[in-house]
Amino acid sequence: MKGTYCLIIEVKKKSTLTVGRLGQLEFKPGFYIYVGSALNSLESRVKRHLSSEKKLHWHVDYLLVDSNSDIKEVIYSVGEEKIECSLASLISDKSLSVARFGCSDCRCGSHLFYFEEYENALKGVLSAFEDLKLSAKTLDNFNQI
Repeated sequence: MKGTYCLIIEVKKKSTLTVGRLGQLEFKPGFYIYVGSALNSLESRVKRHLSSEKKLHWHVDYLLVDSNSDIKEVIYSVGEEKIECSLASLISDKSLSVARFGCSDCRCGSHLFYFEEYENALKGVLSAFEDLKLSAKTLDNFNQI
C-alpha cells in the first residue's frame, strides 16, 4: 500500500534536540504535525514511526525517540500520487513551521508544523486532506489492515 501520512506528535515539555545535520533545535510544548509519504510501503513506514526501536535516519526519528514526545494520532490517505508537499503547504498556512525539518528531498520550507492545542492540529490536518479531496483515515483504520 502506498500513500501519504501525517503524524500528530505531542511534545510534553520544552526540549532541545540535536537533529541530524539541522543541528540543535528547540521544541516547545504542544503538538507537531509531521507530513510524510511512503510510496513503497505505507504500513512499514508507519509501524517504524510507531516503534521505539529504530536507527536515526529521518529528521523525525530524532524527535520520536525523545522520551518527551509521543505520537497521538496518525492520519493517512492511500494513493500512488506524491502529494506530501501539497499537504505540507496547506498545513503551513495554519501553523508555525520548523525550518528545513523533514524536507531535504524537496523545495518546501518544512514538513513539521507546530500547534499549541491538539484540536487545532487535528483540524489543520483534516482540513488539508479535505482541501486535496483525500479520504483521511486514522490509526484505528490502520490497525485493521
